[in-house]
Amino acid sequence: MNTISPNNTGNLLTPLADRMRPVTLDEFVGQKHLLSEGKLLRNLIESDDPYSIILWGPPGSGKTTIAHIIAKSTSSLFVPLSAVTTGIKEVRQVMHEAEDNKKQYGKRTILFIDEIHRFNKAQQDAFLPHVERGNIILLGATTENPSFEVISPLISRTKVLVLNQHNPDDIQKILKTALSDKDKGLGKMNVSAADAVLEPIISYCQGDARVALNTLEIAVMIASSDDNETPHLSQAIVEEAIQKKILLYDRSGEEHYNIISALHKSLRNSDVHASLYWLARMLEAGEDPLYIVRRLVRFASEDIGNADPRALQVALNAKDAYHFIGLPEGKLAIAQAVIYLATAPKSNAVYTAYSSVEKAIHKTGTLPVPLHIRNAPTKLMKNLGYGNGYKYAHNYADAIVNQECLPDKLSGKKFYVPSERGFEKIIKERIEYVEKKKGKS
Repeated sequence: MNTISPNNTGNLLTPLADRMRPVTLDEFVGQKHLLSEGKLLRNLIESDDPYSIILWGPPGSGKTTIAHIIAKSTSSLFVPLSAVTTGIKEVRQVMHEAEDNKKQYGKRTILFIDEIHRFNKAQQDAFLPHVERGNIILLGATTENPSFEVISPLISRTKVLVLNQHNPDDIQKILKTALSDKDKGLGKMNVSAADAVLEPIISYCQGDARVALNTLEIAVMIASSDDNETPHLSQAIVEEAIQKKILLYDRSGEEHYNIISALHKSLRNSDVHASLYWLARMLEAGEDPLYIVRRLVRFASEDIGNADPRALQVALNAKDAYHFIGLPEGKLAIAQAVIYLATAPKSNAVYTAYSSVEKAIHKTGTLPVPLHIRNAPTKLMKNLGYGNGYKYAHNYADAIVNQECLPDKLSGKKFYVPSERGFEKIIKERIEYVEKKKGKS
C-alpha cells in the first residue's frame, strides 16, 4: 500500500502551496470550529481513534492538509486515493488488502478518497459493506454538497464535517508565514511586502489558501526578475500576478444554486442593490443569461403576480432583448428587468391560489362539471340536462350573475385572495364588488 509521505521541504521546485502545507495541528491556520482545543476533529486526530468522516468545504480550505496531518499522526495504515485517477478496480483491491490486514494483523486502514463526489453512486456502493464491517475507516473530501453527491447509506454511516472558506485574517497569516519561513517558504529571499500590497491577493483568492500562495509565488518571481538583492512586492507586481479574477462559481455545483437563490430572495426582499450584485456575480462568472431570465419570469408570477401585471412582460422583454442583441449589451436588459422586479410591489397570491387549487384537486379528485355550465352540442346532451339553467352573464347588469361555476363539493370555495399591494388592491375591490352584486342578484 502507498502512504502519504511528509512534505518535501528541501525542494524549492515544489510549488510554494505544497511546501507550506502544515504537517501538525499547531501549524494549521483556520477551521477553529473543528480544530481548536477540545473540538471534535482535533480530539479525533489526537486520540488516534478515528471513525468515518467526510470533509466538505470549498477549494483551498484544508481538506487534503487535514488528511496529511491524520496520516502523520495515526498508527493505522493510511491509503490515499483520488477519485479523479482511481478506478473501482483499484478501490476494491485496496479494500481487499484492508480486510486481510484487519484479519491477520488486527491493523486498521484509513482510506482517504479525495474528491469522493467524482465516484458515481454505483461505485460508492462498493464502500458500504467494508465501512459497516470496520475493514476501512473512510475519510472522504469533497467540494460538493454531500447531500447531492454522496449516497444516503454512506452519509448515514459517516460524520459530515463542514470546512469554511478561510477568512481574510487567516489568509494574511498564511501569506506572512510563507514570506518569513526560511525552510519551506520564501524567507531566504528577504522579500519585502507591505500589508496593503497583500490585500489584492487576499481579496482575489476568495478564501482559497492554495490560490493565495500560488499568486504570492508568481508575484515574488516577477519581483525577483529585476535583479534586486531584496525583491520588493508592489501593487503593480501583485496585479500583474493576479491578471484576471476568476469568480468562485460552478455552473453545475452547489454555488450555482446558492447564488440563484440569493438573487431570488434579494428580489423578493425588494433589495435592488443585492439583486444587482448577485445578478452580476452570475453573469461575470459565465452563467447562461437565459437561465437567469427563466428564473426572472418565474419570479414575476410567483412573487409579484397581479400586484404588478407588467412585471411578467418586463421579464419576457428582457428575454427578447437578450436574444436580439446578445452579450455583452444584453446584460443591461437583464439588469433593467432585475431593477424593475426588485422595486415592484410583491404578492404571492397567484402562487398561493394555484397551490390551493392543486391541494383541492388532489383531495377531491375529478369532480364532475355542474350540468348548467356543460356544453350541449347534441340533442341527447340537452335531454340529459346539459346547459339547463345556464345564465348568460351579458344579459345581466354589469355582466354579473349569481351562478355557481365550481363543483357542488367546492361550492363557495375561495382560492385567490389578493393582497392590498399594487394592482391587486384594485383586483380585490373588483372581487368584492362582484360578490356584492351577486348577493343582490
